[in-house]
Amino acid sequence: MSENHQLFDLKDLRGKLSESGYKMTPQRKEILKIFVEHSERHHMSAEDVYSILRENDSEIGLATVYRALDLLSDLGILVRMDFGDGCARYELNTADPTIHHHHHLICLNCKKVIEFEEDLLEMLEAYIEKKSGFQIVNHEVKFFGYCSDCRAKGELNP
Repeated sequence: MSENHQLFDLKDLRGKLSESGYKMTPQRKEILKIFVEHSERHHMSAEDVYSILRENDSEIGLATVYRALDLLSDLGILVRMDFGDGCARYELNTADPTIHHHHHLICLNCKKVIEFEEDLLEMLEAYIEKKSGFQIVNHEVKFFGYCSDCRAKGELNP
């Protein structure tokens, strides 16, 4: 993916919630603001969001954060990701659904997640569509292995 198209800003997010019968509560607004203002931080967990809220002296509880993240991902405002470690992570949905999201390289040792922007699967998608008649609109790829830091240190857990 070489290009991002911003789909949502805070004004749009209010409309997206309203369309679905939900209100922009102060708690939801504060949580969404974190994703907008910390866009450089990818893959935030509920605990990451809660930690930022605490740093800002917010009184929003962790249970509220979990509920808000679930709702916002169900509505497509956030993208929920599972990297196989039992911890859901989220990022703001900033990509056009017709443009592929980045892929993830996940270190089995240190659990680092590295984004990989190249998308080399167009030929495979075309083949799958032709063989199955299934129209693919997007895909998600995760590669599990060992990052260069862990490999250099010889710290490889089988």
